Amino acid sequence: MLEETFEHLRSMLVYDTVRKRGEFGLDPDMLRETITTFDPEISADRIGVLIYYLNRNFLGYSRLDPLMHDEKIEDITCNGADIPIFLYHRRFANVETNCSFDAVELNKYVLKLSQKADKQLSLTTPLIDAALPDGSRAQLTYSDIISSKGSSFTIRKFKADPMTPADLIASNTYSADLMAHIWLAVENRKSMIIAGGTASGKTSTMNAASFFIPSVAKIVSIEDTREIQLPHTNWLPMRTCESVANVSGMGSISMFSLLKAALRQRPEYIIVGEVRGEEAQTLFQAMNTGHTTYSTLHAGNVKEAINRLTHNPINVPIAMFGALNLILVQSLLYGEGKGFRRCLSLNEISVGDDSVGWQPLFSWDHKTDRFVKVYETSAVFDNIAYQNNWSQEQLEEKIAVRRRALEDMVASGRTAPADVETAILATIISEQKGG
Repeated sequence: MLEETFEHLRSMLVYDTVRKRGEFGLDPDMLRETITTFDPEISADRIGVLIYYLNRNFLGYSRLDPLMHDEKIEDITCNGADIPIFLYHRRFANVETNCSFDAVELNKYVLKLSQKADKQLSLTTPLIDAALPDGSRAQLTYSDIISSKGSSFTIRKFKADPMTPADLIASNTYSADLMAHIWLAVENRKSMIIAGGTASGKTSTMNAASFFIPSVAKIVSIEDTREIQLPHTNWLPMRTCESVANVSGMGSISMFSLLKAALRQRPEYIIVGEVRGEEAQTLFQAMNTGHTTYSTLHAGNVKEAINRLTHNPINVPIAMFGALNLILVQSLLYGEGKGFRRCLSLNEISVGDDSVGWQPLFSWDHKTDRFVKVYETSAVFDNIAYQNNWSQEQLEEKIAVRRRALEDMVASGRTAPADVETAILATIISEQKGG
């Protein structure tokens, strides 16, 4: 009955555009009428069950719909036909499920995911990276051209609301003192790169740090797949475009092209999702021409980050590192069978005659699970004090004000984006009135 009704409705319905959940619905009266044409004697209870499944299959994610609603699940992975689907759960780490697809089902399902993302997946384009309507990111392969096990997919889920600085402190990923230093640095337009391994929370940290950007500052963000979520109104999000010349004649637009275009728009802040190649040189060019820039980078520590940036295929000249102020290192760690994220260090960058150096400002002590302030003097924060004509005591007080504000947010449970945005603005206004 469900299959017959589904096929009948699919022949009737036309999707004109990809829409988010809640923006499109199936008329319950129309569904009841359609179901009863196939079985006039069906009970009202069974009609309700069928309506649930029809909505789930048309508007949701079919059998995976319950998993997509679970906010504790970060990744959903299918490695091929007749293989159990695996999850990454925030509490239980990797989990094997009792759900799997056969080969025919799996081919249909990855095609459905690509259609939801408004992308083309076929034998000629068997590998795509796409953004689903709910904001999740999907990596899809079709047939056995890429993998001998057949079609596959990985869905990386993201929270509907972005992570806030208070969220990161509440989860002990950062301390209030460390986050207060980041707040002051971002507010005073210091450029920063957030480095870390896969799933270490780099983008979440960049989203959180963006709350400290002045509310009316002009921001341009550039990504391959939309992940950055900012609370600002004066924000232009841009993303790359793969070539679909065989369909509409439109060519590819690379991150390098978007970054060059962004520089012509006079942004105060430029945020790049992740640098991997030649766009990093343009990013450093932007830093050296006075634009405040933030980006993420795959690297396990500061040394690896600098090595990646200074060698193939990125090759940023050492002289350009003078405009980079901070490198933040974050990692996904495991203990007692659970995964947790920590900021390993906050480092300021210095440039010598032929080398790039760094000085740790904060480091994470794995024995005590605490963040230790390890600097006595800092070129970055001394420069902030100089720019604002602050004494050392005034600088310390500015950091303390922000630390107390962050501690109050966490203690009161006000960690939602709107609450954090209001609290940050109130802190700045209060400080200005006090000055």
